Amino acid sequence: MMIICHILIIEQCKILGKEDNMNKVIVILGPTGVGKTKMSVELAKRLNGEIINADSMQFYKGLDIGTAKIKEEEKEGIPHHLFDVKEVSDDYSIYNYQIDGRRVINDILNRGKTPIIVGGTGLYIKALLYDYNLNYEKENNTYDELTTEQLYNKLLELDKDIVIDKNNRRRLIRAINYYKENNKSISNNKTNTLLYDTFFVGLTCNRDKLYDIINGRVEKMVNEGLINEVKYYYDKKIYTKPLINGIGYKELYKYFDNEVSLEEAIDKIKQNSRKYAKRQFTFFNHQLPVEWFNVDFENFNDTINEVINKYSMLCE
Repeated sequence: MMIICHILIIEQCKILGKEDNMNKVIVILGPTGVGKTKMSVELAKRLNGEIINADSMQFYKGLDIGTAKIKEEEKEGIPHHLFDVKEVSDDYSIYNYQIDGRRVINDILNRGKTPIIVGGTGLYIKALLYDYNLNYEKENNTYDELTTEQLYNKLLELDKDIVIDKNNRRRLIRAINYYKENNKSISNNKTNTLLYDTFFVGLTCNRDKLYDIINGRVEKMVNEGLINEVKYYYDKKIYTKPLINGIGYKELYKYFDNEVSLEEAIDKIKQNSRKYAKRQFTFFNHQLPVEWFNVDFENFNDTINEVINKYSMLCE
């Protein structure tokens, strides 16, 4: 039944993508702190849009400070979709997101409005908008007993030609489980066929500025109560995927386990956030046709207008 629904959604997406009178889908991507949230709300106000989450951590209720989730007053009345839709104990895979996200996109388009996807999880964005053939994946093994290097070697035994980040533990586990479940490489479920007429907006700034923003953002999270947010789940002995893998959460779990000092944990959050930003840029530049805009933080409206003008040109 799920496979039939999946096929129907893909066919509907293909039809929608060919309709000249349909609005474009807008994607706003970039690392943390560059203004994606503000940009998305402003574009939604000007382009009769609704916003769809594409941050793999912001699906979960209660993970607010560590994910820099948009606050209610910041939404300015704009509908926001796929935020706070799951408990931290729930399993929510890229497959589930693909199905839910396409349903929301199609609904927004059918109402004559503009879908605006905002977030920094590149693989989720690509799976949502491209003709990715994702089968249902059972996360049947977490391989806690294996090191990341051993996981990589185990994957190569199954799929010797795969190209994958050998340091990304979660992706390695996913690739192993996918191969065992489907008897084929996870690489075979990807194409470069866009299902929608899409405008990819990338927000960026120079690296030194970005790293200062990231470091300051972490300090702000700590001041706003990040430690208490994480301790709430630690005290409940919740060790689900978003908490043991999410930046800002996994580092503080080690602090509560007395493996590192608080200062070391905070420094590690900053370091991991900077590394993640670097990986994001690599993915976006190699996997998506992004139009990059340098953010003018002093005059952010100028950046908004620059994006609007480019969008208008593409719609002519």
